Amino acid sequence: MDITLHVSSLPHVDPEASLAFYRDVLGFEVRNDVGQGTMRWITVGPAGQPDTSLLLAPPAADPGITDDERRTIAEMMAKGTYGWILLATKDLDATFEQVQASDAEVVQEPTEQPYGVRDCAFRDPAGNLIRIQELR
Repeated sequence: MDITLHVSSLPHVDPEASLAFYRDVLGFEVRNDVGQGTMRWITVGPAGQPDTSLLLAPPAADPGITDDERRTIAEMMAKGTYGWILLATKDLDATFEQVQASDAEVVQEPTEQPYGVRDCAFRDPAGNLIRIQELR
């Protein structure tokens, strides 16, 4: 079996703020941007990795989601507990400094974790947790 990770998704509440964070702060390429207003589906991805993308999508846009589920999603996003992603870099300290300089919300400075990785964490404009691990 030959399976690869192609696209993962995170919700956004402000497409322009999310686009600025992923494009301008993290340096991701914009691969697609469809829709209008807050109903935009924006695909971004790391330069040099054309087969791996992140879809920034409006939360609860699925017509099968109930009003109660939409409220739950909105509450979880407001608390920063709905979406998260794990990224990796060879130079964690430089990456941390660059992201921190953007005024992104710092959740955790670079830390050696007891489970054997060194990482840091931020929140994107929608409150999604962005953990960045150091590649060793």
